[in-house]
Amino acid sequence: MIDLKSMLPAELEDFLKGLGQPKFRAKQLFSWLSKGATSFEEMSNIPKSLGEKLSAECYINSLKLLKKQVSAIDGTIKYLWELRDGNAIETVLMRYEHGNTVCISSQVGCRQGCAFCASTIGGLVRNLTASEMLDEVLFSQLDSGERISNIVIMGIGEPLDNYDNVIRFLRLVNHPEGLNIGMRHISLSTCGLIEGMDALAEEDLQITLAVSLHAPDDETRSTLMPANRRCGVDELVAACIRYFERTGRRISFEYSMINNVNDSTVQAEKLAKIALKIGAHINLIPLNHVEEREFAPSSKENLRSFCRVLESKGANYTIRRKLGGDVDASCGQLRRKREKAQMRGEELK
Repeated sequence: MIDLKSMLPAELEDFLKGLGQPKFRAKQLFSWLSKGATSFEEMSNIPKSLGEKLSAECYINSLKLLKKQVSAIDGTIKYLWELRDGNAIETVLMRYEHGNTVCISSQVGCRQGCAFCASTIGGLVRNLTASEMLDEVLFSQLDSGERISNIVIMGIGEPLDNYDNVIRFLRLVNHPEGLNIGMRHISLSTCGLIEGMDALAEEDLQITLAVSLHAPDDETRSTLMPANRRCGVDELVAACIRYFERTGRRISFEYSMINNVNDSTVQAEKLAKIALKIGAHINLIPLNHVEEREFAPSSKENLRSFCRVLESKGANYTIRRKLGGDVDASCGQLRRKREKAQMRGEELK
């Protein structure tokens, strides 16, 4: 079966031309798909005969809502969606003064094995299609009734490990006849897959690249992030420089503050040196507790000392506002709860 929603308008034109249809049908079809139509019967300007033909050869991807949690603290919404094959993914809608941001997943599970993350428990199941990622944005917008203005690809999975589908998603969600979300309003987070970073730079998409650094030295980072054992911090920094030189887009470093692991003043000095070298912004993230992990968030004292060093060195940083703490907002947690309930033969509560 053909995944129509993963097709760009030009591809739809070619496909429909092969069915003997005029060009304008592609524009009509793309418009309906971008509005969230889940059947050809809904498409009032598509001939019934064409709808029947498409039904026989194609499918329209959609997501089934399994669970929705709304934070009583800040209104953050956590969605657990079921995919066509029964797997589940998570999406988070966060409200800011500058607009609504949706954090989407790019894979079912993850193979990167970061030691503090819930998403990687159980490894990688499969990549998401472009249409599945698009539906995370679309269905979150439809359910909330609020316009999504910003996207972060920072949920379950490593986006650059699903490169082709992620690039296709970016072109779809940015298309002016679709959701029309600007590239400069989209951030992509990577644990540092260098070949993917170099390829992304050549796409010239003007998105923001967020590198999950989490430690400024090889010894600590290799303990936390297996990806660092393949390419160390120096190689990653070199890739960041290449990305900035090619795109002109400032990189941000994601840095989860883990108590007595990566939050010493010495590590703060090393982090500041790296960030200043490439003009990067540092995004300090209070660690979310994950039941299966032993790590704890940095103490207030350690965080204060760490920030003092960054300030003294002139490094640009912010501390991420913690949203959705009462709704399992850390990626992978709600999906993990569902898996545990399934193993016990129970429904997710």
